[in-house]
Amino acid sequence: MKVTVVGAGAVGASCAEYIAIKNFASEVTLIDIKEGFAEGKAMDLMQTASLMKFDTKITGTTNDYSKTAGSDIAVITSGIPRKPGMTREELIGINAGIVKTVTTSLIEHSPNVIIIVVSNPMDTMAYLAHKALGIAKNRIIGMGGALDSARFKFRLSEALGCPTSDVDGMVIGGHSDTGMVPLIGKAARNSVAVSEFLTKERMQQVVEDTKVGGATLTKLLGTSAWYAPGAAVSSMVQAIACDQHKMFPCSALLEGEYGLNDLSIGVPCIIGKNGIEKIVEIELSEAEMTKLHTSAEGVKKTNTLLD
Repeated sequence: MKVTVVGAGAVGASCAEYIAIKNFASEVTLIDIKEGFAEGKAMDLMQTASLMKFDTKITGTTNDYSKTAGSDIAVITSGIPRKPGMTREELIGINAGIVKTVTTSLIEHSPNVIIIVVSNPMDTMAYLAHKALGIAKNRIIGMGGALDSARFKFRLSEALGCPTSDVDGMVIGGHSDTGMVPLIGKAARNSVAVSEFLTKERMQQVVEDTKVGGATLTKLLGTSAWYAPGAAVSSMVQAIACDQHKMFPCSALLEGEYGLNDLSIGVPCIIGKNGIEKIVEIELSEAEMTKLHTSAEGVKKTNTLLD
């Protein structure tokens, strides 16, 4: 099992680290355009192997996609990160060109690769990858929902005063501050609805805090977060590599599901060795469906900027 991570910055390096520590991949290749950067990150990570007890081989290369040949899974983190006050949508001009070049280079050397898109604006970048490559839709996945749901569970556990392992919750919709749809009505603590524990006001605060989760961290850090995004991607990579058939909310190309067409947006998906094994159409309330369609309108508007 070979995994390529494009972009050796904070998110890419964290992703590579978590994959290596989980020890399910034989090789991880880091690639970056900055001379020596991926090689240095790979060497640094390999020097933790004896300490962290993993056998995954991590290598780095500067913009040489031939070194990615034979990859089963590729993660695209490349592009400029968000700065304070910057929306994900404002990144589109620069990142669209990067993602298009990267995806075509990956397919040239690994024609059967499954691609996970992390670069922002993520739903639009995933949609761009579909249009640029024209490969089976199950092989291109946008990461956003997995990360947003992890942030949702953190906020829920914070409000409930309980461990995150006690909490279950999901965020669908666009991976943006306004587009996220945290399904608070379906959130639970050990199968008991959170509404049994929290007031409507506190539940709404959890929703709002979740939606600005990325922006909150960007303001604090001065750049995008990396630990949670890296962990979210590594969990999806593991689900594919180990054929786990886990359910993640992630950005999938829709062709009629949820009444939506011709866009990539976050919905529940079963993830296994073929990438997206199934798009799961869960029952949504009228309010939830309205929010999802409103989010989709926002994603489609951003997609028009690709022209």
